Amino acid sequence: MKAAMKTDLFNYHLPSSLIAQHPEEKRDNCKLLIYNRKTKQITHGIFKDITDYISPGDLLILNDTKVIPARLFGKKKTGGRVEIFLVEKIAPNIYKALTRGKLKQKTTVTLKNGIQAHINKEGEKSIVSLDYKGDFDEILDEIGEVPLPPYIKRNYQVYNKMKDMSYYQTIFAKKKGAIAAPTAGLHFTHNLLSRIREKGVNIAYITLHVGIGTFKPVKEEDFEKHKMDPEYFEIGEETEKLFNETKKRGGKVFACGTTTVRALESNTTEEGFLKSGKGFTNLFIYPGYKFKAIDALITNFHLPKSTLLLLVSAFAGREEILHCYEEAIKKKYKFYSFGDAMLIL
Repeated sequence: MKAAMKTDLFNYHLPSSLIAQHPEEKRDNCKLLIYNRKTKQITHGIFKDITDYISPGDLLILNDTKVIPARLFGKKKTGGRVEIFLVEKIAPNIYKALTRGKLKQKTTVTLKNGIQAHINKEGEKSIVSLDYKGDFDEILDEIGEVPLPPYIKRNYQVYNKMKDMSYYQTIFAKKKGAIAAPTAGLHFTHNLLSRIREKGVNIAYITLHVGIGTFKPVKEEDFEKHKMDPEYFEIGEETEKLFNETKKRGGKVFACGTTTVRALESNTTEEGFLKSGKGFTNLFIYPGYKFKAIDALITNFHLPKSTLLLLVSAFAGREEILHCYEEAIKKKYKFYSFGDAMLIL
């Protein structure tokens, strides 16, 4: 009988003081922990020196999804406050959402600018229908808030929405649809990307709209029983071409972020060649998974017992990753979305 895969094996203790509350002012000036899977050696550097580890002919792949201001606040007729967190677009004015506040099965809430949100509770999620006139993307930019993770605390008396909207977005964000940033990409600057290209490295993009599935906690004692929510992805023909040419000539594929990894692995053949296309993926990568697409991974430091920690452990080894995390904690690295970075070679 197969032994249960215990989620507790992926736990670790992090002092709360190491949870980054703000990003590094200069994006590419954060710390970088480099782990070599062959030598098992850990070295430390600065993110902008990542060019030292990428060679001419290699390929860097980034996720160009763009975060929408998906958190909305409104009031019921009784005056009760309601929070709506849009998680998936179903139709032009209809979303799946998470809600907070005392709600009946069907409730109407008034948002900023008098917009009406009709909420229909369906278990953990709600279906929200919005009544508005005009371009909803523009409306959302005006009435929505940045969906920062709950471990990032803000004093809303002096909250600077525009600053967080800028911080919590990669410089190459293009396609709107994510409810969270692909945070490993936050460290890149235009200057750094130019230096990477000048070295003879190709840069390609995929889109995976980061949804609730990426951050859904693993509650099962046996992590193999955990189910990922599907997330939408797109891989273009240019990325397919660059990927397959890189593989054929023996170059390395550097994936930036776990979301990029999941998109690539979802559309790579057993022979290791990428196919263009679009669709939804609920691929759950954990130790034992055989990687087909990537040779190196740029990532942040992830929460205990999360699907993200399981993915990086699948790539580098559970004990090895936990040892890297211990070293990062000793060196006072900052963790999570606005934290420092890791390069796994």
